[in-house]
Amino acid sequence: MTVKDIFETMEYGLAPEAAGDALAWIVDQGASFGHFIDGKFTAPTKDFHSRNPATGETLADLSQATQSDIDAAVKAARAAQPKWAKSGGHARARVLYAIARLLQKHSRLFAVLETLDNGKPIRESRDIDIPLAQRHFYYHAGMAQLMEAELPDRSALGVCGQIVPWNFPLLMLAWKIAPALAMGNTVVLKPAEYTSLTALLFADICTQAGVPKGVVNIVTGDGAVGEMIVNAEVDKIAFTGSTAVGRRIREATAGTGKALTLELGGKSPYIVFDDADLDSAVEGLVDAIWFNQGQVCCAGSRLLVQEPVADAFYAKLRARMDKLRIGDPLDKSIDVGAVVDPIQLETITKMVADNTSGETYQSQTTLPATGCYYPPTLITGLNSADTLMQEEIFGPVLVSTTFRTPSEAVELANNTRYGLAATVWSENVNLALDIAPKLAAGVVWVNATNLFDAAAGFGGVRESGFGREGGWEGLLAYTKPNAGPKPTKPIAPFKGDDTPTDPLDRTAKLYIGGKQARPDGGYSRKVYGKNGALLGQSSLANRKDLRNAVEAAQAAKGWAKTTGHLRAQILYYIAENLSARADEFAARLNAMQGGRTGAKEVETSIQRLFTYAAWADKYDGAAKGVPLRGIALAMNEPTGIIAALCPDEAPLLGLISCMAPAIAMGNRVVLGASEPFPLAATDFYQVLETSDVPAGVVNILTGDHAELAPHMAKHLNVDAVWSFSGKDLSKQIERGAAGNLKRTWVSNATARDWMSADGEGRTFLQAATEVKTIWVPFGE
Repeated sequence: MTVKDIFETMEYGLAPEAAGDALAWIVDQGASFGHFIDGKFTAPTKDFHSRNPATGETLADLSQATQSDIDAAVKAARAAQPKWAKSGGHARARVLYAIARLLQKHSRLFAVLETLDNGKPIRESRDIDIPLAQRHFYYHAGMAQLMEAELPDRSALGVCGQIVPWNFPLLMLAWKIAPALAMGNTVVLKPAEYTSLTALLFADICTQAGVPKGVVNIVTGDGAVGEMIVNAEVDKIAFTGSTAVGRRIREATAGTGKALTLELGGKSPYIVFDDADLDSAVEGLVDAIWFNQGQVCCAGSRLLVQEPVADAFYAKLRARMDKLRIGDPLDKSIDVGAVVDPIQLETITKMVADNTSGETYQSQTTLPATGCYYPPTLITGLNSADTLMQEEIFGPVLVSTTFRTPSEAVELANNTRYGLAATVWSENVNLALDIAPKLAAGVVWVNATNLFDAAAGFGGVRESGFGREGGWEGLLAYTKPNAGPKPTKPIAPFKGDDTPTDPLDRTAKLYIGGKQARPDGGYSRKVYGKNGALLGQSSLANRKDLRNAVEAAQAAKGWAKTTGHLRAQILYYIAENLSARADEFAARLNAMQGGRTGAKEVETSIQRLFTYAAWADKYDGAAKGVPLRGIALAMNEPTGIIAALCPDEAPLLGLISCMAPAIAMGNRVVLGASEPFPLAATDFYQVLETSDVPAGVVNILTGDHAELAPHMAKHLNVDAVWSFSGKDLSKQIERGAAGNLKRTWVSNATARDWMSADGEGRTFLQAATEVKTIWVPFGE
């Protein structure tokens, strides 16, 4: 035989990884585990099993946490938090560094235990999950060291409740615990019911690393335990899991003041253009959908192929599928391991069996006789309305359709309620970088897939959740401003007689789509000054008026594509026109509110417009320092349509403080004007009409905030709701926002000093933008 013949006929042999050390560690713990609370393990109660999905064998007995366990864990975390925060960034950095070193020291033990518990191939655990977990602790050790210098105006939130899924048990733990500890928080973490063992091994090394008692607490159990953590007296909830559960958490935390980040499901598009390197795109697709058996929230589970190369690409893909090796996850030569649990296997099987559309192809490989295995599957010829094109399967199943033009590819890619990740495959970098910003996704990979790093933010938009994990942007979710909150003082409108100060009727209209509009309900209310004089009347907006305003904002979507320079020029122009009428606005403010602060408020409003005009072309993204030949670009993109209830106490300045950062970043706004003092807003839209603001970019409603708030929160085409109203509408807004999981920024009955730096700055810009991470590897 020739060497060529040998290579063509040879087959893979077995390359088993020994599991003895991992099994010995389990036995050393008595093969049963309690919870890790206040620095020690509790007595196990043996309530449920942890099983190896590849064999069905029981690995260990685990304990179901009770309410008293959760109370004890939160109490321990609360007691430990002040001292941990005051220990300083350097002290925390040393502990995080020690954890990273211990993860390296025991890396093979963690990898084997992860594979035994989860079913993923040992190559993935060994080469991806564990090194990335180590990287997160190293990276955040640096963040802890830098906190005092780089984030001097921010401090720890307090106690963080964290709930992680079963697909990346240790990696998701690292994503959450590392930044929380770095910023001085303490944690109560619940691993997934199916995969708790590496979290418990992590608890074991926390003791070796010198983590103080109570700083890290780990409790095990099913979803009921997660629910208890959500309802506990914690300061933040960080959740990774399904969209359905994320929605329930949003509802449960509504109005509580708890910080919340959600990293939820996805139906990520994998777009292959006709100029792509097809062989490379096939290999990338193997990583996108069959990595971890497709049990990845950002899996490229929706394949979109340009028509001229579709047949050739499918042929190459089917041939590659037939070469995938399925088997014992501890075999280093296999490609696809076991699905995590029989329940998940049943779900995948049923979803595919129920599908009647397209053509189904399954890899021609033999499955192991026992264990939770499902063959790599490709379903072609679907349309975007088919169930499998819209619903997350969370298994090794790829669904596909074709497209003709780049614009059609974007339309198909965005035709989903999710927005976690996307992949673009093209040898034309101009095309790839043109498409990437148009995709509704928090992460976009160009000619690659499933690239992650602690320095690069990861997270989604739409029903894939909100918030980022990793990078500087991820840290903000674990900190709060140093200044303590000030309670809101609701302002009631003044009363008076019906003697008008102006003989002409001054019934102000709404401002929708660049035009003054009468309210749909036909009602208005009288506005009195502090001296009791009738200053005019303001319209009472209702749900239909809000709908019209949102439709006008949708029609102005081109605003997001304008340059920062253009937006700056318009903001300067608004300031110029307001300055020309400064005396008039000052007199109006004094008449409405009483006193003589109107001139100062107008001048501060002009300065604020200048501030955000300055920021419009200077709020930069960043090129992240990721360890690969390539760049990860963190780009600030507009959130979309922002509905904001403006503060009562600063009728003009408050409205401008909400409007200016939003439109500076390319958003469109629907503003609910100050409820007791609305006439400053209705005078201001006259300034907008003369300042070249495109129709629909700014829309102003007047009326009852409590009437507008629930409709703003529930409107599916509103992307974020801000509320600085004098009325505490936080619970109502956050609960309503759970419908499409839109971002919210609510006051929780606290007030801002709008005349000071508290009323402007990066916090507003961050709320007005989404960070999209675009990965672009380079090199031959």
